[in-house]
Amino acid sequence: MINISEKAQLILDNRVDYREIKENIEIFSSHIDISLDDRVCIYAYNSPHWIYSFFGIWERGGIPVPVDFMSTPEELSFIIDDSTPSFIITSEEKLDNVKASVELSKHKPKILTFEDINRKKISYQKPDRNLDNTAVILYTSGTTGKPKGVMLSYKNLLSNIEGLEATEIASYKDSTVAILPFHHSYPLMVSMLYPLYIGAKISFINTISAEEILKNLQRNRITVLIGVPRLYELFHRKIIQEINKNPVAKAIFSISKKINNQKISRLLFKKVHSIFGGNIRYFVSGGAKLDIEVAKDLWALGFTVIEGYGLTETSPIVSFNPPEKIKLGSVGKPIKGVQIKLEDGEILVKGNNVMKGYWKRPEETKKVIKNGWLYTGDLGYVDNDGYLYITGRKKEIIVLPSGKNINPEEIENLIKKASDLIKEAAVIYKDGRLTAIIHPDFKTVSERGIVNLHEMIKWDVIDKVNQRLPDYKRISDFFITKEELPKTRLGKVRRFMLDQFIEKIPQKKEVKEPSYEEYRILKEYLHSISKRKVYPDSHIEIDLGLDSLDKVELLSFIESTFGVSLSEKQLSQHQTVEQLSELIKKLKTKTQPAQTDWSKILMENLPVDISESSLPLIVLKKITKPVFKLYFRLEISGTENIPEDTNFILAPNHQSFLDGFLIISALPEKILKNTYFLAEEIYFPEGIRKKTGKIFHVLTVNINKDLKGSLQKTAMLLKKGKNVVIFPEGARTRDGKLLLFKKSFAILSKTVKVPVVPVVISGAFQSLPIGKKFPRPHKIKVKFLKPVYPTLSVEEIVKETQQRIEKEL
Repeated sequence: MINISEKAQLILDNRVDYREIKENIEIFSSHIDISLDDRVCIYAYNSPHWIYSFFGIWERGGIPVPVDFMSTPEELSFIIDDSTPSFIITSEEKLDNVKASVELSKHKPKILTFEDINRKKISYQKPDRNLDNTAVILYTSGTTGKPKGVMLSYKNLLSNIEGLEATEIASYKDSTVAILPFHHSYPLMVSMLYPLYIGAKISFINTISAEEILKNLQRNRITVLIGVPRLYELFHRKIIQEINKNPVAKAIFSISKKINNQKISRLLFKKVHSIFGGNIRYFVSGGAKLDIEVAKDLWALGFTVIEGYGLTETSPIVSFNPPEKIKLGSVGKPIKGVQIKLEDGEILVKGNNVMKGYWKRPEETKKVIKNGWLYTGDLGYVDNDGYLYITGRKKEIIVLPSGKNINPEEIENLIKKASDLIKEAAVIYKDGRLTAIIHPDFKTVSERGIVNLHEMIKWDVIDKVNQRLPDYKRISDFFITKEELPKTRLGKVRRFMLDQFIEKIPQKKEVKEPSYEEYRILKEYLHSISKRKVYPDSHIEIDLGLDSLDKVELLSFIESTFGVSLSEKQLSQHQTVEQLSELIKKLKTKTQPAQTDWSKILMENLPVDISESSLPLIVLKKITKPVFKLYFRLEISGTENIPEDTNFILAPNHQSFLDGFLIISALPEKILKNTYFLAEEIYFPEGIRKKTGKIFHVLTVNINKDLKGSLQKTAMLLKKGKNVVIFPEGARTRDGKLLLFKKSFAILSKTVKVPVVPVVISGAFQSLPIGKKFPRPHKIKVKFLKPVYPTLSVEEIVKETQQRIEKEL
């Protein structure tokens, strides 16, 4: 039915030619005594044996039922009972899983391992088959629920092979590597059936790893790499990281993108191509949508990227980019013999590639095949040149109570592109809020010394993404998880599992805990400050919820108790309780449990590099105040509430980029001369900007690299009798409402014993909200409120300051 070319070769530890392939197929078929249309499951890793099994089943007139070799016994048991196979063919390595699955199943098939098969051939009668016979049953990946068995006929498979052949994408001279598992329709067709049909070489790898893949590409001179977006995103991330480390490479890459010439790009990045073996003709991507920026960057590196589209139900290919005329971002044109049309944005497919139906589910089949057209559930459009573009999945669209539709993939892609800290992201609608689930790249987090991951993701990722989106698409909440998101083997998120996945994030199984004293003491301390259960693999921030100030206290506790002075970078590299306790055990000089004390933490007198000259500030005030009075009708009140007998902390709400200038304009000159402003280091980096900031009394802080040092320097300023302006929200408002106040200003107030003067700024948000570059005229008011004194507790200072400002707003 589907012939194997005499030029075909399989490569694992050695080469297997056509004669050996045919002989091995006959041997395998001899070991399965089945009748026409009997089902036989194949449950194993990709290998030549897998291929012999598949074609051996065909030889006997059976129907192969490939199963994901990573399926749990429960998942395999479901397929056994649904497809009722006569045999399960597996490897010795997977035998225990198969036995457990059969034990769970009502149906009891025979089990045959590759290792059981000897060289003995048994004669048998080959049954008659025709093109309409079911050739294979492939179970869908189950992204939206229980998998269904898709029945594909020989005619279906041949239509895809002929469609691919017409594109002339490959020939017998080509070679590929079987990375993706054959149980999925995409690699079954393009990594196995089609290469065997045209006589190309198929090589196999023993372990799935980037190193093993690259070795195979080099050793076997692979010309066509077949992968999923996740694979190319991984390659892309690593290559771009290396390019960004080298200014020259970065400049060359930028030029290459502008030139957009494949031949020149291949010469410029010859070294990159050599890592991939130097023979790659095409990167073929399927199984999910490839990010357009990834495709463009790979193209700029000189790689020809070809994207296609299909479903298990379409054998699987529907469309493919013609190699001679590729449109990045598109999934190409329909292949030979396939028709597509759109109905309310949904893609409908017709042709010999459309499945016979779902196994034992006639009603489900009727729902998706109507008048010969398969309703794919995918949304898209066709351009003027006949190229198809995918925009989303109908079932995945989130419909808000307002009636507005949201494609979660659109937002997820923005989140992933916002920072290299993000490895995976999913967006769901939960409890009336658009919620993001984020799995960070913890290796990058550690390498960059990120201490406060939650804050970094909140402001550098979620907030930046939200600014690019209309209100109704903005993320209202997010979870950080250490676990990878539930996905299919080709990397598609199993969305129906996300709600359940979130519920399981905080849960932990009881595990055997270390018995040494350092772990016990650290665990007790962490439980006391987090009020959560502590386990060896509890992540200090994600699982226990420690914020940046909690971590300063933790470092102080470790130093007092164990005599170990750890840096915040060391903490970022040892973020689980067991990792941290192991480090303490290795470095400790004593063991003497102690309490953390902010007065001790802030006692250290660090040198503070500040300008004592007040002239630049006074000049700035004389310039800005009249301009603000005229343009914003600036109104200043409450200056009588500013203490004259002591220095203090000014705590304004943060409405806009104007706020610092407004404070300068509003403060009396006598007070302004002695006042300094706390600002994030990113706004005043090294160089001219930092020097300018210093002239205007700006003290920079870095909450990720040295929050403790930043607090100590601020305390030092206060001890020297200076006033300090601290924005308790830590960021500008996004909607005019107050953000949650952080407690660092209150800790400083309580420890150094200086009052807090709440400051209300109103109207500045309306004039210059975040995202706008130029302020519009709007009345702005600055009001100084009565001081909050350090006779209160830290928590009370925070609460009282926030409530007073909120009341005035």
